[in-house]
Amino acid sequence: MAGENTPKLFAEPVGTPTTVTINDRCQICTQGEYRLVIVSGIVLAQYAIGDRMAEHHAMVSLVEQGWADQNDVARIFGYSARTLRRHQRRYAEGGLVALGRSDGYPSGKRRLPRSRELLIRRLKKEGLANREIARQLGVTPKAIRKHLKRMGWHEPDPQQIPLPIVSPDGDPNLSAFSLDATIHAGEKASVPGDPNLSAFVPPNEGPLPVSFDRNPADRRVDRLLAYLGLLEDAAPMFQSERRVPHGGVLIALPSLVASGIFATAHNTYGSIGPAFYGLRTTIVSLLLMALLRIKRPEGLKEHAPKDLGKILGLDRAPEVKTLRRKLNRLAAFGRAAEFGKSLAQRRVTDRGAAVGFLYVDGHVRVYHGKRTLPKTHVARMRLCMPATTDYWVNDAAGEPLFVVTAEANAGMVKMLPNVLGQVRSLVGERRVTVVFDRGGFSPKLFLKLINDGFDILTYRKGRFRRVSRSCFDLHEAVINGQKVSYTLADQGVRLLAGKLRLRQVTRLTENGHQTPVLTSRRDLCAAEVAFRMFGRWKQENFFKYLREEYALDALVDYEVVAADPTREVPNPKRAALKIEFDQARAEFDRLTAEYGAEAFINPEKSRPTMRGFKVAQRKLAKRIREAFDRMIALKEKRSAMPQKVPVEQVATEGVLKLSTERKHLTNIFKMVAYQAESDLVNLVAPHYRRVREEGRTLIQSALADTADFEVTENELRVRLAPLSSPHRTRVLTALCQELDRTNTFFPGTRLRLRYVVSEDG
Repeated sequence: MAGENTPKLFAEPVGTPTTVTINDRCQICTQGEYRLVIVSGIVLAQYAIGDRMAEHHAMVSLVEQGWADQNDVARIFGYSARTLRRHQRRYAEGGLVALGRSDGYPSGKRRLPRSRELLIRRLKKEGLANREIARQLGVTPKAIRKHLKRMGWHEPDPQQIPLPIVSPDGDPNLSAFSLDATIHAGEKASVPGDPNLSAFVPPNEGPLPVSFDRNPADRRVDRLLAYLGLLEDAAPMFQSERRVPHGGVLIALPSLVASGIFATAHNTYGSIGPAFYGLRTTIVSLLLMALLRIKRPEGLKEHAPKDLGKILGLDRAPEVKTLRRKLNRLAAFGRAAEFGKSLAQRRVTDRGAAVGFLYVDGHVRVYHGKRTLPKTHVARMRLCMPATTDYWVNDAAGEPLFVVTAEANAGMVKMLPNVLGQVRSLVGERRVTVVFDRGGFSPKLFLKLINDGFDILTYRKGRFRRVSRSCFDLHEAVINGQKVSYTLADQGVRLLAGKLRLRQVTRLTENGHQTPVLTSRRDLCAAEVAFRMFGRWKQENFFKYLREEYALDALVDYEVVAADPTREVPNPKRAALKIEFDQARAEFDRLTAEYGAEAFINPEKSRPTMRGFKVAQRKLAKRIREAFDRMIALKEKRSAMPQKVPVEQVATEGVLKLSTERKHLTNIFKMVAYQAESDLVNLVAPHYRRVREEGRTLIQSALADTADFEVTENELRVRLAPLSSPHRTRVLTALCQELDRTNTFFPGTRLRLRYVVSEDG
């Protein structure tokens, strides 16, 4: 027998080993103060937990050798992916020694002493750049920026800094400077001899921007001024060019300018700060992008910036990151709703007759991200998925007017009063008929809308008495130049126990199907009631077209914001009890069926009485009683629970919703682009017989067409290349003649746009 001082043959384990899986090949096993990194059963690394150099080397090895993804490795080891990339860079530059360096400021790098604050202030006041100051002090520009931030340094007012003035007879690269000239924001200025700029100022769009460059292909001076905070928007400058890609998109400018979007944006936002790509340039870029079917900012990567810059009057078009920053800056104002309302007000003023009938429908945008968002039914997919619902209002021609994003996918019945409140503020007291589908069917809502001064037109929902065939007659009419014919029955109906009286127009199809339509309009003929109701498909076609051509459902970003935590949602515990109750009821039904089957096959010779049968089946009867008692208990427990609870009691990751500001802005730009495209289709309608079938295809071809630019003192002449066939080219020629009559100026210049189709094949 071994003594007390005899060492044990096997040491006791220090602690329970813990295994964490990185992926299907890699694992991390921790026991006590040591850790193993195992790949496919083979130890890749082993180290003490406090050995940072070995740990960093293990992380780098997993990624460099391709065993695991850097995001998975960083997450398992408790670092960020950026830190892991930093370790990879250090290992590549200095090996293991670089991985084991201590925390804090790197040794050997010079710190900036605080005694240099006065020197830095003096140098900044003299106008030196951070890079030059860093060179003189022997530190990095980043150190200077941080030091200035700690000092609370603020740049001087750009309005008081003298601007360089280009001499028209001197060097185009700024050979002369006027130290006495100071141009304040909002003043008008012009450069002598520049055909793109003059004292002409478009109404309500502010002064024309000024350029200090003379070469449209070289805008270095303007970019420098924008960097210094002395330029709010680059002036468009054109030069004569041959075969400019996508130059045909400029045929949309007359409609875009007529929409008032530039004046409205100027009145709403004013300015987005000093920049080469200012407010006007950003809006022109986004609109022309939409018309060219560049559906997302990332789509700019597929186009040469210089080619797109030519149609903007710039040396280069904004690229992806720049355009996203501009959208973020616009969204930071929080005025998208105000911007959209102002555009809708102008649209109502211009198209008053078209707003007599307004179509309201919801469009569901599916969300495929990782956040927990409210779910709703997606009709086109026949699934319930995380999504956001937008409610669009379109006029009688199917053209969009404005859009509202619903809170937590609220239904049509809940959203209609809010949407129609905005409609009333836009149209005033004029008579408006609201057309919507069965999602808004609610007699109580109908009564409220009629009392608010609206007429309604919708499908009847639920069970209804079929109309006798003898009541149907053929109704024919010519509406908006279109001949229509329906088999209809016209009668009155009562809802809400007679409190609400409506008109029901029922359509009979060839297969005998009846479609009842309810309306409060008694002054319309039955054929027009049916025509207006079935015209709702224009809005459905609008959604389909924008999804395919303008990427309507695309997310601009994945940013989320806090939602209302007091919003009530169905109680999930009550739903869980409903499932348990259904299971208990199914068990009860199964047992009673089994009990009945036993009674049916009961041998009367052995058990002639009911008492004897019950004694023989007492175990089964006991199970039935237990199932019945459980079913009753679950029903009572569920009845005692509230049907709805605040969402904050249900959400596990906080009450969130997708940020709507950027999406609302992009929806507005796509809506205006679609309206401009529709205006072009209407212009070619008298010249093209197949305009209903191929009108938009023709306009798309014209927008993507190449063009020659010819710049004169007062005009920008756009010479379009012929289209694929002679008859289409003739239609394009007629369109150019119509556009010339508008006398449109390119935004930000005094150049009048002129359009012509080239005679060359």
